[in-house]
Amino acid sequence: MELLVIAVLALLAITGAAAIGPKLGVASPLLLVLVGIGVSLLPEVPPFEVDPEWIIAGVLPPLLYSAAVSMPTMEFRRDFTAISGLSVVLVVITSVLLGVLFTWLIPDLGLAMGIALGAILSPTDAVATSIVKRLGVSPRVSAMLDGESLLNDATALVLLRTAIAGAAASVTLWGVVGTFVYSVAVAIVIGAIVGWLNLRLRARVSNPTVNTVISFTMPFIASIPAEQLGASGLVAAVVAGLITGRGAARFLSPQHRLSDVQSWRTVELVLEGAVFLVMGLELAAIVDEVERAHEGVWAAIRIAAIAFVAVILIRAAYVAPLLAALGRRARRGGEFKQMLADRAGRLPPGATAGSPTGSRAPSTAQSERFRTMMRRRVADIDYYLDETLGWREGTIVVWAGMRGVVTLAAAQTLPADTPSRAMLVLIAFVVAVGSLLVQGGTLPWLVRWLLPVRDPGDTYAERHELKRVMRAAAFDELDADDSLDPRLRTTAERMRAAWLTSADEGADEEPTPATAAKTGADAAGRGHGTSDRLIDAEQVRLLRLRMIRAEREALLDARDEGLFSAAALGAALEELDAEQISIELKGPGAE
Repeated sequence: MELLVIAVLALLAITGAAAIGPKLGVASPLLLVLVGIGVSLLPEVPPFEVDPEWIIAGVLPPLLYSAAVSMPTMEFRRDFTAISGLSVVLVVITSVLLGVLFTWLIPDLGLAMGIALGAILSPTDAVATSIVKRLGVSPRVSAMLDGESLLNDATALVLLRTAIAGAAASVTLWGVVGTFVYSVAVAIVIGAIVGWLNLRLRARVSNPTVNTVISFTMPFIASIPAEQLGASGLVAAVVAGLITGRGAARFLSPQHRLSDVQSWRTVELVLEGAVFLVMGLELAAIVDEVERAHEGVWAAIRIAAIAFVAVILIRAAYVAPLLAALGRRARRGGEFKQMLADRAGRLPPGATAGSPTGSRAPSTAQSERFRTMMRRRVADIDYYLDETLGWREGTIVVWAGMRGVVTLAAAQTLPADTPSRAMLVLIAFVVAVGSLLVQGGTLPWLVRWLLPVRDPGDTYAERHELKRVMRAAAFDELDADDSLDPRLRTTAERMRAAWLTSADEGADEEPTPATAAKTGADAAGRGHGTSDRLIDAEQVRLLRLRMIRAEREALLDARDEGLFSAAALGAALEELDAEQISIELKGPGAE
């Protein structure tokens, strides 16, 4: 009963923080950390400890999977070089430099255990960076931070395990590299297989609730086999999530995806809130352990403060040249942009790159793939030029690199015989909590000061152009269908005329597809009996569903070519899903 009461109080605290935080202008995770610290300091509250394995194996896989599903894979692909650098190279550099620093600051620690503590402090936290998403930073900055936090945990944990092993026996550089490559490669294979099977299996399940329950198991189906094989379960969960997110619109119905989104948001709220609350609650137990070991709380806090500053400086020293290199790449791409566009435009149907103009290719599909690739590269260059990363964005990238629950959980996995173990855990705790409170607390102010408000007019124009492309694809499909009922063709023409008129007049609100379809159905039904009008209404409903499928295919093709931003694509897909669900609910057999 006592455990049940604690769970209920925790849920109330999480929901209360989520409701009160925005009104106070404070991120709810920060409130939960403070609440947890306050509760842990009460004399009536016993020391609170959580097995770190519950965090690493039970909480992080679903959170990372959920974040990966909603991650725009287009942005992830475009900045994968930067993301891999932040999640691998920066983690290694930070771990080694911090290892040297800790060896100097803590006598008798040893370089291997110093690097182990550096690996614990090196990864940014996926849960902590969720604070950034709510601040309206540029999509590119958000994607880089998301991608980094999804992947750097694996690098840090591999380094941690290797450093702990190195403290007991000798390890070689090639042994470390081989372990890391094996860990990531096996995880990618397992995650890809699970993601592929996930989409195919759930496409055959008609019940949205059952479908969502199946989705809850996928992070663990990916992570557990990977861990059993000595690979990274977190990377496996991330890869499964990325593949699921990219293929969901093609394989899963709108009802299934809507159910997934709503259910996973609830899971994210509870799990994210729980991990921050747990971080605060563990303070008293960690401090008590340090005092019993006579290792000095204030000494640990001083070392943690030095490490906190060092982490930020190392990150800034890495991010500055990284953004400079990205800027040079964008400028070089701008120089080649017109050449790429010309190559894609000059290639006639059936011709391939490298063949004489006008010569026939072995396959028309091959030339179309080449044109798609060229258009994608041009779109990538436009993205790099439009979403430039200057010193303002670089400052946000540096300051948003917060540590969190992964750091604390990893510290608690240190062996019991580790020298000064209690002090090392407290150092990790102070750095993680200090990072959340200092960086997380000042980040909203920093974003408002550095970054201008994005012009909503650009977003509106892009979404309007995407709608035009989608509707053109839908009407093109109907025009190519010679067997279409003349009355339905009349309805489609009236819908086309209504949309074109509103677009030409620059109307703020276009007629909804349902309104245009109803007008066309009424016109097509004039002169017929009641029975005919009912039949026509059902045919119009099926016609609109057919058009929605064509629009969705056009949207996904535009996504594959990178022609529009992830925000515009996501908003358009949500509108299509909402309309399809509404139409299907009104169909035959609907309650």
